[in-house]
Amino acid sequence: MPRDFAWIRPEPWGIHIVPADCWIDPSRPVSRALVTHGHADHARGGHGETFATPETLAIMKLRYATDEGAVSVPYGERMALAGGVHATWIPAGHVLGSAQILLEHAGERVIVTGDFKRRPDPTCPPFEVTPCDVLITEATFGLPVFRHPPVEQEVAKLLAALTANPERCVLVGAYALGKAQRLIAEVRRAGHHEVIWLHGAMEKMCRLYEEWGVPLGDLRLVSDAPKESLAGSILIAPPSALNDRWSRRLPDPITAMASGWMQVRQRARQRMVELPLIISDHADWDELTQTVTDVNPAETWITHGREEAMLRWCQLNQRRAKALALVGYEDEDD
Repeated sequence: MPRDFAWIRPEPWGIHIVPADCWIDPSRPVSRALVTHGHADHARGGHGETFATPETLAIMKLRYATDEGAVSVPYGERMALAGGVHATWIPAGHVLGSAQILLEHAGERVIVTGDFKRRPDPTCPPFEVTPCDVLITEATFGLPVFRHPPVEQEVAKLLAALTANPERCVLVGAYALGKAQRLIAEVRRAGHHEVIWLHGAMEKMCRLYEEWGVPLGDLRLVSDAPKESLAGSILIAPPSALNDRWSRRLPDPITAMASGWMQVRQRARQRMVELPLIISDHADWDELTQTVTDVNPAETWITHGREEAMLRWCQLNQRRAKALALVGYEDEDD
């Protein structure tokens, strides 16, 4: 049986660090919150103090108008908390500013991964393997069926569709924080340096990425363009806009969506996606299991996602593990 780490407790609304009386990614306001990254199911306003990387704090200020009580913690800086606890933010490779949080107390080390991936991403530092006694890992794509293809393959599909249909545009639904910017950066890396057109809801986050040193090339607003100029172009919008009235003014769009969930054909059909692009900002099954192997913790605690399959894998590989019942974590459009 997994042993009890009395100083760190999973509660339904977050992970409680008892000696320091603070919480990691709590789903309700608390006096002190340690935040892994800026997505809404991990970050929120209303905390007395918010500890996060400077990039995450900038994202939270933009998205949630949070500024008061912000405490900036750069990657690699070891911070002393109350009760003899130390915390270090370590790159998670998920989105700009995303971090694992290493907690140290009484000679024990715990890593909370937050959301993470192991694939290279030109918009954020790569995931760093960090040894620990307890690994608290996400399991969003924690089923063996989820094995994401190389991102280069999916970008090639996008560019091939664009080339084959010069009279149309390709309208890509992408999550506004992380996925949109990664997709743009990968398209640029593949050699596409033409204008990429943005839905208005995407602009501020893309500009924030650029302010933090992530080049995205020539980006312009769809609202500023005559319809005929959009043919042969890539447009990026929130997934909710794919079949919205907004898209009706576009020149015969090829509807695409960039998400790990596009591997599930039913999800693509439900969203009426013509060109599914399997591009995920979460670890797939192989990355999840490889991470447990690489970190080699004494125990693995599994949070939001497909907890049962990961738990079973750990048991079959003689690894101590348990599933946590946390609330407030959702399947993003990834």
